[in-house]
Amino acid sequence: MANPDSRVTIHMAASLDGFIARKDGRVDWLETADEFAGGDTMDPGSVETFLKTIDCYVMGSRTYETALGFEAKGLGWSYGDKPTFVLTHRALPRTRDTVEFTSGDLAQFVNGRLRPRFRTIWFVGGGVVTAQCLRLGLADEVRYSILPILIGDGIPFFETLDRDIALHLAEVKAYASGMVELRYEVRGRRGESRNAT
Repeated sequence: MANPDSRVTIHMAASLDGFIARKDGRVDWLETADEFAGGDTMDPGSVETFLKTIDCYVMGSRTYETALGFEAKGLGWSYGDKPTFVLTHRALPRTRDTVEFTSGDLAQFVNGRLRPRFRTIWFVGGGVVTAQCLRLGLADEVRYSILPILIGDGIPFFETLDRDIALHLAEVKAYASGMVELRYEVRGRRGESRNAT
């Protein structure tokens, strides 16, 4: 049985023109050099405190490979010791015990396995996985971190959706780095009927 307090969040950092990576998967543009004098700063302590509120992560295979690439460059593993579920049909290297590979019905996986066990479930990429999450009515909120850069072409935040997804803007934050974070609650018949029960 699903935990009624569980919350599925889609989070992605993207360029202003809506791309999460270049066509070849590179994310070299994530390090930007903008400054916004009126913005909040992200001190390590508050970031660490916030990350403790996330119970598990879900991602696609390309996002996982990008995370492994960051780790190989000495940038660390971004997901700490939290359970990390990688949606894939491919054989990929498993570098830590907290990573689990899975495939199959996404709605059954989220509602049958994740919601009963975890209160805060974060989908962190990529575009195919997040679009499927929205198409199936699984997401409760979308957090969109917009970086101050246009890259012109690449992998979109969301792959093609089959319908409109109505959102409610719940929060806006601007940071000293020039990044803007938008937090939207997902509206719609599927999400409302699930939350009402």
